[in-house]
Amino acid sequence: MALLEVDQINVFYGSIRAVKNVSFRVDEGEIITLIGANGAGKTTILQTVSGLLSSASGSIVFDGKDITRMNAHRIVGLGLAQVPEGRRIFQQMTVEENLEMGAYTQPKGSIAINKEKVFSHFPRLAERRRQVGGTLSGGEQQMLAMGRAMMSQPKLLMLDEPSMGLAPILVEEIFTIISELHQSGTTILLVEQNARMALSIADRGYVLETGKIVKTDAASVLLKDDDVQKAYLGG
Repeated sequence: MALLEVDQINVFYGSIRAVKNVSFRVDEGEIITLIGANGAGKTTILQTVSGLLSSASGSIVFDGKDITRMNAHRIVGLGLAQVPEGRRIFQQMTVEENLEMGAYTQPKGSIAINKEKVFSHFPRLAERRRQVGGTLSGGEQQMLAMGRAMMSQPKLLMLDEPSMGLAPILVEEIFTIISELHQSGTTILLVEQNARMALSIADRGYVLETGKIVKTDAASVLLKDDDVQKAYLGG
């Protein structure tokens, strides 16, 4: 069953068309990845799905509801959360305060329970629950950004470049956590520069070039694709 259906969207920055007739779907229970070079349109697509940008045409349907022209805060309330590129945590707030900010759509009685669920996925955050966010390491800030998004109990979690700027050992840890979140029932749409890591945990992938989808297949097939290997996997 399709949880997210994006159909023929076009997104402009002024007169420049950054996304060109893009269509894709995310079925419930999947990890889907969008891969491509910098400037291919990956982040623009996520921002359009989450309501931060508008599509000039086409449609976006989430969980059976048309969200094409819906405000971002209402989209979050439907169960779609995005972890933005660059983390963007609240630097002056503690870990717990950051998490609570992610729960603004949830009943107050559920916040403590959701927080403990986040801490079970991210034990390092539990150890630092009273620490100010800006003093965390880059990997810990990424975990906090993911935990904050999980506080809204999303049906679909969108991750934008979660490995950016992290040491290889932390990249492995972040991808292990993404897999654990998926196994616990969260559907995931992943944008990631590290195409090999993304395809290694995804069910399906879409390859973007200059705002257009040029290839789609099972992730295991794309990993072995000659063109994908040469362009994105160092093959």
